[in-house]
Amino acid sequence: MIAEPTLPQLTIRAVRSIGVEVPMTYALGTSQARITRAPLLLIDVETEEGITGRAYLFCYLRPAAPAMAAMLDEIGRMVAGDRLVPAQLWGKLAQRFMLIGVQGVVRMAMAGLDVAAWDALAIAAGVPLATFLGAKPQPVRAYNSCGLGLMTPAEVADEAEKLLARGFRAVKLRLGYPTLKEDLAAVHAVRRRIGDDVALMVDYNQALSVTDALERGRALDAESVYWIEEPIHHDDYAGCASLAQALTTPIQIGENFSLPVAMETALKAGAADYVMPDLERIGGVTGWRHAAALAAEHRIEMSSHLFPEVSAHLLAATPTRHFLEYMDWADALVQEPLRIVDGHAIVPDRPGNGLVWDQAAVARFRM
Repeated sequence: MIAEPTLPQLTIRAVRSIGVEVPMTYALGTSQARITRAPLLLIDVETEEGITGRAYLFCYLRPAAPAMAAMLDEIGRMVAGDRLVPAQLWGKLAQRFMLIGVQGVVRMAMAGLDVAAWDALAIAAGVPLATFLGAKPQPVRAYNSCGLGLMTPAEVADEAEKLLARGFRAVKLRLGYPTLKEDLAAVHAVRRRIGDDVALMVDYNQALSVTDALERGRALDAESVYWIEEPIHHDDYAGCASLAQALTTPIQIGENFSLPVAMETALKAGAADYVMPDLERIGGVTGWRHAAALAAEHRIEMSSHLFPEVSAHLLAATPTRHFLEYMDWADALVQEPLRIVDGHAIVPDRPGNGLVWDQAAVARFRM
């Protein structure tokens, strides 16, 4: 059972959202797409007591932002006047959206509401979100996931060196070039530049077949890679399990777990050595807490995917915490960006999750 904190008495007045598009410091070129701007949906949950909880969603595609905003408008109409009790709100909304399904933009919008709700509750309690969840705020080991997309070996080596600023001792490289030879050329170029004492994760973004993943994975077994992320289709758990058994390099999956039930299915199948849920897919803070309990039960290390500001708090409260994935996409939008010191995310000691919008920046980047 998950211990529930005592919830302050708050009542929802309104749910508001604003779409923004922020230029990325480093382009993200994956096997699936090249992204240079981050479309985000900023969410405010306003309460009758004058406290506002905040969250943001990553929309992946700019045209998806209006759809998510429209869903949040509908959610806002449904929950206006309700007590701010995340589990009850999730249950009410899941019932309302049963026919369309709690998937895609519906699930993402619900997760955004949930994250903002927990922020408001922690603010009302006067403590950081990590503390509100029963943990002690503490530095969380992070890897730099900005950039390092599909580029020439010289380009990825140069970028990898830049990503070591602020003491990062781990970085993630995207793979999935047309040939194994090109994958290895990128790995070798980065390794020569960053040295042997920096952890190097690699991410295929679901680019390979099981056969190709086995061939490339065996080659990577000789390269001291820290993990191989999503080598094949995200929900081919049998295929992932076969790779986890055949390779010595750990298999990492989880960013596409749709709610904790998917994670439970994957863990029962032995589909991964590590897991990394995504806040807007796992079901917000409420879903993350269930996922953390599953990870503890299965004794598997759990990292985060995106949303580093909130994920730092959640990992501090995760028994099997592993790595925080660091992206700087929201830095330009908040008054106090997440601090990285000696390669660790510093969980802020201010109440809530720490997100407070810089309104001038929001106006500048508004869609």
